[in-house]
Amino acid sequence: MSNTDRETHLVDVFTTLADTLVADYDVVELLQTLVDTTVDLFDVSAAGILLAEADGALDVVASTSEASYLIEVMQLDSEEGPCFDCYVTGASVSVPDLGTVPDRWLPFARAASEHGFASVFAIPLRLRAETIGTLNLLRRETGDLNPRDIRAAQALADVATIGILHERTVREGDVVQRQLQTALGTRVVIEQAKGVVSETRRVSTDAAFDVLRRHARDHNARLADVARDVVERSLEL
Repeated sequence: MSNTDRETHLVDVFTTLADTLVADYDVVELLQTLVDTTVDLFDVSAAGILLAEADGALDVVASTSEASYLIEVMQLDSEEGPCFDCYVTGASVSVPDLGTVPDRWLPFARAASEHGFASVFAIPLRLRAETIGTLNLLRRETGDLNPRDIRAAQALADVATIGILHERTVREGDVVQRQLQTALGTRVVIEQAKGVVSETRRVSTDAAFDVLRRHARDHNARLADVARDVVERSLEL
């Protein structure tokens, strides 16, 4: 992708995010757009997002591959890893070489390496002193991520953060909790739909996820709605 095409695509994504935020939107859809964009535009192989519930507990709400999803879940289970530390500290964490990590991150590093990743970069979803999650970028090569990509990814994360926090402000209390529960429930449905498509087509879960996303894009439909139709067997893919 040329620099001009890349910049045009980036502007289009910012416009899409802005349009999404002024209307009624689905949190998972917003964050899935964010992770898909980072893989399309930047020198990364996969991406995922950890988002905090109202009680501060983290969960995986968006990912671009089964491998990135599993790695995020592993960090949550062990409460160790660069992405978890990013959330706790509110600061970006760069690991250009997973072969040189602190001892406490060795289980994470081994798991990431087994899935073919060699470096990881965690960017906080943060507004001032409040951190609500992390955007996590994984690469199959060692080395630092282009500083320009880091800045652009942070800007995308900032837009998403502002949107989520604004929605939480508007819908306080029980409504906020229901929104987050809906987001997590939507993710469960998406995982179920991946399993259905994987079984039906006899393909990997990553390939099944691509089928779901492609159908949603081609039909201008929400990923959550497509997944629900697949699970309810009203749509065959």
